[in-house]
Amino acid sequence: MRGVRLAALAVVAVLAATGCSAARDEPARPEPVVGGAAALPGPAPAGLALRPAPSGAPGAPAVTGRLTDGSSVDLARLWADRPVVLVFFTSWCDVCAQRQDALSQLAREHRDRVVFVGVAGQDKPEDVQRYLRAHRVDHPVLLDDDGRVALSYAVREPPAVVLVGKGGKLLRGFTGGVDASALDARLKELVLAP
Repeated sequence: MRGVRLAALAVVAVLAATGCSAARDEPARPEPVVGGAAALPGPAPAGLALRPAPSGAPGAPAVTGRLTDGSSVDLARLWADRPVVLVFFTSWCDVCAQRQDALSQLAREHRDRVVFVGVAGQDKPEDVQRYLRAHRVDHPVLLDDDGRVALSYAVREPPAVVLVGKGGKLLRGFTGGVDASALDARLKELVLAP
């Protein structure tokens, strides 16, 4: 009986040791990159009702850049079939952080009709990822390391929001950003048909 107990204890000890060492030896799985190509929208829904852009509206700068996962994005391709909202931010901007949760929710509500694109400037990729996870951002995010995109849109510092109509007409800019309820009202007024 004593031999059986000792054998059982030996098996338990071996299992415990291998279980713990196996867990320690497994490499930590990296978290998926937020804001990459997987967040890009699919085709616009059939019959999407949009307001026409005013005829005198200037064209928006058609810039290209890279998303958080390194994939390429062309803003003109995004606004070819629906409006685009550009949200300029940095992970260290307090006002950006205060407004981001509500903007993320607004982006989810309008996901099929309006493309939200974050534009992260002068930031470390790991800080951007922490920010995106903390604020549940699930739309694409362009990394503007050299400030070229911000300069194209005359954005001097975050926060800022730019509304581009279908086809690339520059409809409205919000220096200093905008809260989600005011942006929702502008989307309904300027681009979304009832």
